[in-house]
Amino acid sequence: MTLQIETVPCLSDNYAFLAHDPDTGDTAVIDVPEAAPILKALADKGWTATQVLLTHHHADHVQGLDEILAKHDAKVVGAAADAHRLPPLDTAVKEGETIKIGNESGEVIDVSGHTVGHIAFHFPSSKVAFTADSLMALGCGRVFEGTMPQMWESLQKLAALPGDTTICSGHEYTAANARFALTIDPDNPRLISRSEAIETARANGQPTVPSTLAEELATNPFLRAGDARVQDHLGMSGANPAEVFAEIRTRKDNF
Repeated sequence: MTLQIETVPCLSDNYAFLAHDPDTGDTAVIDVPEAAPILKALADKGWTATQVLLTHHHADHVQGLDEILAKHDAKVVGAAADAHRLPPLDTAVKEGETIKIGNESGEVIDVSGHTVGHIAFHFPSSKVAFTADSLMALGCGRVFEGTMPQMWESLQKLAALPGDTTICSGHEYTAANARFALTIDPDNPRLISRSEAIETARANGQPTVPSTLAEELATNPFLRAGDARVQDHLGMSGANPAEVFAEIRTRKDNF
């Protein structure tokens, strides 16, 4: 059986996720912005956390950990490159290594850029990737610690996953991301349609995360830096996509 995924809203605009293997009962918590909603979600499902997977060191992704561990005997997994500033890890991992939730194996992907040492987790059998603040719904994380080329390379790794992969990202930023995306790719009918659906969802208090990689490839301007229409709109026809990405990210920073 595939993993059962639960999306857990936390703080004002964060998401944590639960990934549960029904065959073994193992449950992973992916990022811990806030303990109370995660503990409630676990209790409501009758699940026990056996692992906590941390994507990066920012407080809004780790600060609920102690409260989780006070109630669940879970092992903590995070990036070896980030271990010096993450909470204490039981398992330190790097790109290309495998982790398991119950019977399902997942791959660790280095997606540095937003931070150096940020990782994502891809579980191919369940067609899901936990990307936190790297690839986001209609966006990507601000490049705080890494470089623009590094972030572009990270996004290309995620873009190469199968299109039906569910992208579980870390924040409810999608409405603002959609408004920006329309300034970059204004004639994209799929983006226009998606933006309208996002407005409706948010007006009804519904989440816009997770999304699918196919949606992101068709509408997310940060993955479309090589698209001729995007380049033409930016006056960068024929430019290196990494340079176009940097221009798009800079514009978003100032949007």
